[in-house]
Order: sequence, then C-alpha cells, then structure tokens
Amino acid sequence: MTDRRATGEATRRSVLGDAHVDRSQGTATPFDAPFVDFITEGAWGTVWSGDQLTRRERSLITLALLAGLGREEEFQLHCRATQNTGASPEDIREMLLHVAVYAGVPAANTAFRHAKTILADRIAEADDAQ
Repeated sequence: MTDRRATGEATRRSVLGDAHVDRSQGTATPFDAPFVDFITEGAWGTVWSGDQLTRRERSLITLALLAGLGREEEFQLHCRATQNTGASPEDIREMLLHVAVYAGVPAANTAFRHAKTILADRIAEADDAQ
C-alpha cells in the first residue's frame, strides 16, 4: 500500500466513518477496484488530506459543488459526514444560500430538503442516545 493510499484510507474513514467505508469496500469487485484506488489516493489521499484548507472548509466546498451539480446521493453522504468535519447546520444553511445564488434556486431547494432530513435525523439520534 502506498503512503498516499494509506493516508487516503485514514482520511476517508475519519470523514465518512468506518461503517460507510467498510460497506463501500465490501462491495468492490475486480471491475471497480481501480476506481476505488483512484478515489482513495486522489480524492482522499491528496485533496482531502492537504493542509491548506480545514476539513470543515473542504466539506462545505464539496457540499456546494455536489448541490450545484445535482448529485443528490453524494450530497447526502457528505451532509451526514459534516458531523465529523465540523461543519455546523448554520454553515450548511449559509453554503446553500450561496448555492441558490450561484448555481440556482432549484438546486439549493433540493439540497435544503435533503439537509433538513439529515440534520433532523442527527438531532433525533442524539436525543435517543441520551
């Protein structure tokens, strides 16, 4: 395993959580294994592991791009990951207002809908844990 791969694996687990990464890797096949390596080394081992931006900042940038591009499944994944990156519900709201201005109200509307559900689930889980 390369250093970039090991770094990417650790960063990915820190941001997305062990359960998600284990599920994702458990479904890898010889067909998509090179893609998993590419993402782990490139996205997680290089971009997400850089030291110029905080994880919170990277998280908000990622969410804005995913919302603007209409990538709902990935948006939901990264919205759930904000509990690990330090992006607050208020940060998410402000970022989505930017999305509305620069990427369009329909994109932000859809992302707001997903974020509201995910954040409400997080509050409910916290209440259940108490």
